Amino acid sequence: SVLSRYENQITILSDYLEEFPETDEPVWILGRQHHLNTDKSKLLLDISARLWFTYRRKFSPIGGTGPSSDAGWGCMLRCGQMMLAQALICRHLGRDWQWEKHKKQPEEYHRILRCFLDRKDCCYSIHQMAQMGVGEGKSIGEWFGPNTVAQVLKKLALFDEWNSLAVYVSMDNTVVIEDIKKMCWSPPQSSGAAHSSAHLHRSALGQNKNTAGFCTGWKPLLLIIPLRLGINHINPVYIDAFKECFKMPQSLGALGGKPNNAYYFIGFLGNELIYLDPHTTQSFVDSEENGTVDDQSFHCQQAPHRMKIMNLDPSVALGFFCKEECDFDNWCSLVQKEILKQQSLRMFELVQKHPPHWPPFIPPTKPEVTTSGAELIESTDKLFELEEEFEILSV
Repeated sequence: SVLSRYENQITILSDYLEEFPETDEPVWILGRQHHLNTDKSKLLLDISARLWFTYRRKFSPIGGTGPSSDAGWGCMLRCGQMMLAQALICRHLGRDWQWEKHKKQPEEYHRILRCFLDRKDCCYSIHQMAQMGVGEGKSIGEWFGPNTVAQVLKKLALFDEWNSLAVYVSMDNTVVIEDIKKMCWSPPQSSGAAHSSAHLHRSALGQNKNTAGFCTGWKPLLLIIPLRLGINHINPVYIDAFKECFKMPQSLGALGGKPNNAYYFIGFLGNELIYLDPHTTQSFVDSEENGTVDDQSFHCQQAPHRMKIMNLDPSVALGFFCKEECDFDNWCSLVQKEILKQQSLRMFELVQKHPPHWPPFIPPTKPEVTTSGAELIESTDKLFELEEEFEILSV
């Protein structure tokens, strides 16, 4: 119990103000600029508002007989949860929403948090991510890379009707505008398909019983771009472009870190990256009877960690969120202006048309599987059956 209290201890913000150096250089956090000399407290409040997911212990065993803690192997999954949670906050509460300790929060906030609780019936839980990773060739308890966690989020999002995200994971360092617009403007499913597939994972992955997932209009976009920015070390030619991504208003930061040691990068100061670290083991937290969540341990209330950008492993994944089509159009313009036109060696490509030598792009949809609604996907066998259907949809 003493160890538990120690690991769950949250330190007051003001105790850590001196950890940031005295400098006139701006700090960029997920598209927002801060100045240490004038608004250090606002900077730290902005950071503490991000949902912080860490290792947990004492949750129900994954798959019924698997691990009851993700300590030592789940850090990239936790970072993927943090990036996705930031997208959901932007979608429902807006980028400028702030979290304050003991302050009553809107229902949407608690509903977002419930999506990530360490339970098999929560749509983005460690249970769901680890089991969906089996289809990506990762055994439960095995470490994920940035691209693998992106693919897992893409598949799980198909079942998430409330948030109704279009998740696009780029291939071959190439973002295709035509494919994204086709996916985000895809028409609703037929009533028959919607009826049969809406039952799948109802309690686990649906989280609601309305038809929000089948409405017309632009589907909010979660864009993930897996990259390799060097061979063994990051190539210095990419540094300016990489930092530029954190300045974009659509920024969700980056997944990466060091081999087998993942961090969620949310900004930078000079040539240092600012990140949230999932490598703290806390006890499982469940929702209360009224649906609220004791959220103290889901917000990092101490100064964040920093690392020199040259120490970053070259395997990373950039994230961006575009709630409306105009946000995506603006992002495309920023990429052309700030990244592509300035770089001799481009970090990634942005093209208008689908490359003719690629397989045809088919917007992913939920597999048409009929279940009782009370059934959950709990076994690896069932996940592999689903994976065969997903193979057809993967591009």
